[in-house]
Order: sequence, then structure tokens, then C-alpha cells
Amino acid sequence: PALAEEIAHREAVERIIDFLEIQAHRKTPVGRLPYGLQKRVDLGRALAMEPSVLLLDEPMAGMNMEEKQDMCRFILDVNDQFGTTIVLIEHDMGVVMDISHFVIVLDHGEKIAEGTPDEVRADPVVIRAYLGES
Repeated sequence: PALAEEIAHREAVERIIDFLEIQAHRKTPVGRLPYGLQKRVDLGRALAMEPSVLLLDEPMAGMNMEEKQDMCRFILDVNDQFGTTIVLIEHDMGVVMDISHFVIVLDHGEKIAEGTPDEVRADPVVIRAYLGES
């Protein structure tokens, strides 16, 4: 039984490595990887636990545009392919609006809006809080 479990774990890890497209970096210590790849490894570690809900706290912080695009694709694919619910905390509103199905907006810790990205984007309270009044 222990051997079968070990084999199953190794197969799961291989699927995650393939899913995150990090095969070429498997022997490189994580600390030597570029930042965007380090974040993919972090995502892989979380996926190895097979969560039904994944909380991502600013997963795009410090990334360049290409790395952000890659991470967005992986997050969408995690939701689509694994059926994992993603709770995303992110300050990049472009990312939030592009990949979210439902958005809750906070202003100084208080909820000021919730809904689809289109609903939130058009909400006058959100516009006032984040864009200012003209």
C-alpha cells in the first residue's frame, strides 16, 4: 500500500509539473529560478494538496507583463481543468476584471460593491472610491 501511494503521489507531481510547463526546470533549485517561475512552483505546491478552494494572495505581485499573463492563464486553467474554486486577492484591477467571474471590492476594509466584473466596473461607488469624482 505504501508503494502504491508513493507512485500515485509521484504521478500527481508529474501531472502538475506538466500542467505548469516547468519540466525544463525540474532540477534547478527554486531560489535560482526567475521570479515568475518561482511563483509557478508555489502554485504547484498548493495544487499538490488537491484543494477544492485555493486562496491566492496577490499572486501577480512583482511580475512583469508576460509573467502576469502566464499566471492568469494558469489560474483560469486550474479553475477549468481541476474544478478548483479560486479566491483571488489582487490589487491589479485589470487582472481582477479579466479573470474573475465574481468580484467583491473593498475600500479601507469595507465592502463597497460585489457582482460580475461588468457590474462592479459600472458601480458609481467603486468609480468614486477608485477613480475619484470628476
